[in-house]
Amino acid sequence: MIYLRLASVSEVNQSHSNAHWSKPRLQVELENEDPLSAKSLKISGWRVDEPMSRVLQRMLPSLSKLQSLQFWQAGLTDQTVISFMNTTSLCSNLSSVTLEGNFLPKQSYHLLLSEDSVLTHLSLRNNQMGDEGARLIGSALSTTRSANKNLRSLNLSFNSIGDAGAKYIAQGLRYNRALLFLSLSNNWIGDAGAADLATILRDFALTHEEVVERRKLQLERAQLSLQSSFVLDSDRSPSDQLPSVPSSSSLSSSKGKKKETNKKAEKPAATKENPKLNKKSSDVKVSQSKGSKPGGKEKQPPLQEVPEVKSSTSLIEQMEETINPLLDQSVQYKEGKLFLPGNTTLVSLNLAGNKITEKSLPLFLKLLQMQSEGGGGRGGGLLRLCLQRNSFPSDCKYYVKIKELIKLVDPLEKNNHEPTEEEGQKS
Repeated sequence: MIYLRLASVSEVNQSHSNAHWSKPRLQVELENEDPLSAKSLKISGWRVDEPMSRVLQRMLPSLSKLQSLQFWQAGLTDQTVISFMNTTSLCSNLSSVTLEGNFLPKQSYHLLLSEDSVLTHLSLRNNQMGDEGARLIGSALSTTRSANKNLRSLNLSFNSIGDAGAKYIAQGLRYNRALLFLSLSNNWIGDAGAADLATILRDFALTHEEVVERRKLQLERAQLSLQSSFVLDSDRSPSDQLPSVPSSSSLSSSKGKKKETNKKAEKPAATKENPKLNKKSSDVKVSQSKGSKPGGKEKQPPLQEVPEVKSSTSLIEQMEETINPLLDQSVQYKEGKLFLPGNTTLVSLNLAGNKITEKSLPLFLKLLQMQSEGGGGRGGGLLRLCLQRNSFPSDCKYYVKIKELIKLVDPLEKNNHEPTEEEGQKS
């Protein structure tokens, strides 16, 4: 039998004051006295073995109000993460997951931000994922064919991610238009990785493979649009539709009917004096109704054999849902290449505590200057950019200019430096 120890609020406060934060504990935040009203569940310093994992998997779906699930140094394995991922999909209100201090040999972290994941906040700090884990994370963020559409905040701090890993993350940001906050602080990212990240935040050139994929998507979209217009026409009332051209089968059927009517006209009319003729004609009618001659009810014209096509409304919704950044109408052709608008959805990028030098700062400065000038009329862009504790002096001229530009748009900076009434009157 497994006993789960619940830490009270007073114990939590005492643990922080006495530096006993590392003690194994399970903390539950309840909305009311009902145990099923749990809003937050945190397991810290407590190894979640197989038996406990099974208990949690059975318990979590019953917590309909659970919003946050946190594991800190819980000794999770790849298999338990996969199992929890299947379970959390049953938690209707779960939006935030924290998985920190849990090294997974097979780097299964990316499963938490799959295309169908409903999580909006994900923290994966201090998991030693390295460049391989970053590669899987980047692919989960987006590819030319799929993208995560719900995640808003992603924390990848303290994960030994280098330039190669930063390039994978940048690749994932090319077509992701949902993520707002990204932290890559305290990693091993240098100038090459910083340049890759700065490049995708402004207009970037498409590779040959991306150009080919763009043409495929355009063709698919044109076919879907044609199918949608066909369904729209079929949805109209018969009076609004244009007369259709008869097919060869319908023409042969009509000829057959004309011949039958001519034969019937040649036959003498049935009378009381000739009852055999009545019987014979009735037999003919029955045989015709049971048969499968052309023009019968069983055989429909070709245009009527498309009932499986979706309705016009569902097709239009499908077209709207499948909009891909590769199909952006703002694409530009210059210098022999196609340039796609950069990612202007990301508003916060934390690169503090890395190995960036003064060499890559002009790229970020130019990006911010373009944003301040209007960004080509598209709007959006970075509101926060953290670059402190890198390999350049704090009085570097580029860094000083970057801070000045960020100060103008960063909401936190504005709130911290609001002028007083006297300062406002003097200005």
